Amino acid sequence: MSPRTFPPAPAWSPDGHRIKAPLEYSRGPEKVWVYGALRVRDGQEVTLTAPSRNTAGYLRLLDAIDEADPTGDLYLIADNLASHKSAPIQAWLAAHPRVQQVFLPKGACWLNLQEGWWRLFRREALSGQTFVDGAEIDRATRVATQQLNRCAKPWVWGRPPPAPRHYRQRFVYLL
Repeated sequence: MSPRTFPPAPAWSPDGHRIKAPLEYSRGPEKVWVYGALRVRDGQEVTLTAPSRNTAGYLRLLDAIDEADPTGDLYLIADNLASHKSAPIQAWLAAHPRVQQVFLPKGACWLNLQEGWWRLFRREALSGQTFVDGAEIDRATRVATQQLNRCAKPWVWGRPPPAPRHYRQRFVYLL
């Protein structure tokens, strides 16, 4: 994500005519990456923002995951990014043996339940919004995550079974 910069809204002239100004939709050099991890058993999410997508940001996410769920074994399903396989990440995983990292097959992002949560997150935090800087994106990320965590439910892959069909009349032929 990157914040957009817009010129001030055009005003009205003293004689009552609207002043026309050319639209400028420029994206600045500032970018913000949103990292996240979904705990599928209860639907709780951990998110944080970083100025770039690199090993340092992923290490911050791993620390946040470890802090959010301090007991039991953790299995992280991750994308095949180089920052997820780097030497500092491997050292962190060696120091935390209860955390196991499993990679998705290439081209199978639909297997990751996190992708469905990102759709909800984008609708809640980013849809229709214009952000001035990275701090606003960070604030929107925190607020949307808190709101979604309040109504979180366990995530299950696939659709629920259809409800049984009830017939109004029974069609039975007696012979």
